[in-house]
Amino acid sequence: MSVRSVAVVVTEPLGLPSWDLYELAIPCTVFGQPQPDLADPWYELRLCGAGAQRADRPMESGFVLRSPYGLDDLVGADTVIVPSVPDSCVEDGEPLPVELVTALRRAYDAGARMVSLCTGAFALAEAGLLDGRRATAHWMHTAQLAERYPRVQVDDSVLYVDEGDVLTSAGLTAGLDLCLHLVRRDLGAHVANQLARRMVVPAHRPGGQAQFIDLSVPVEDDAGLAPVLEWARAHLDRPLTVEDLARRAAMSPRTFYRRLQAATGSTPLRWLLHQRLARAQGLLEMTDLPMEKVGELSGLGTANNLRHHFLKHVGVSPREHRRAFSRAVRQPHVD
Repeated sequence: MSVRSVAVVVTEPLGLPSWDLYELAIPCTVFGQPQPDLADPWYELRLCGAGAQRADRPMESGFVLRSPYGLDDLVGADTVIVPSVPDSCVEDGEPLPVELVTALRRAYDAGARMVSLCTGAFALAEAGLLDGRRATAHWMHTAQLAERYPRVQVDDSVLYVDEGDVLTSAGLTAGLDLCLHLVRRDLGAHVANQLARRMVVPAHRPGGQAQFIDLSVPVEDDAGLAPVLEWARAHLDRPLTVEDLARRAAMSPRTFYRRLQAATGSTPLRWLLHQRLARAQGLLEMTDLPMEKVGELSGLGTANNLRHHFLKHVGVSPREHRRAFSRAVRQPHVD
């Protein structure tokens, strides 16, 4: 293989849902398309599957996929990437193929940099490559990852984790962030930025940025809470307390606290903070309002308080968040 060789594991035909094709396509797009004006040589990409996976085989979505290389070809690659594994291996606990787990261990022992996208972390964990390390996956699956592999330090609040020779990412577009991060590590910021520009995506989202889990809608319907929660979202610029919301819902504070936690999985104060952060994100992405005004309208207070909460809960500063979404069409805000 070449100096910058990338081997991508194809876990189909165990059955990938159509959205996981996106995570398979990400490394193919980033590493498989030569960019001679940015770096020459570029990466050498190999799709590696097992047994029947090397022959033409229809996928659930109707595509026919061919993996021209086998799992033995993982050994010798500079980087091995495992996109999502089948849902049956995550949700139902169906074991991953022994030959895949063995091949991953052999590739790591041979010096490969190991990378997972989304639930590909389950394969790295099964191979023992995440033991004692921080790792992440899509937030919908991190609880299962932590339960099944207790020696892994699972972090469900970040886009990706770089542990040097082992890297993991959350799902979908976070996988693209991690692949661009690898290009940045290998070829420098200029090349990564130019590639991101060609792909029309933000040049760099730090791995510590939050996955933006949406808690704005109750997990379970609660007709008694819906009106007061909608009212609260419309008045985030006001100082709101649990007592205020409970009074508006015609409940005692204790009952309101219990009902909201049952419906959303969150305490009232944590729910309010998340709504304020979501409002601030929207204002940063879609307006050019100064930071003081963003803090005021979202109820987060001063620009310093806005920055404090963003760094603590989102993982980046408000200015970094605004730059990441600079492609958005900004709109003037009307008071």
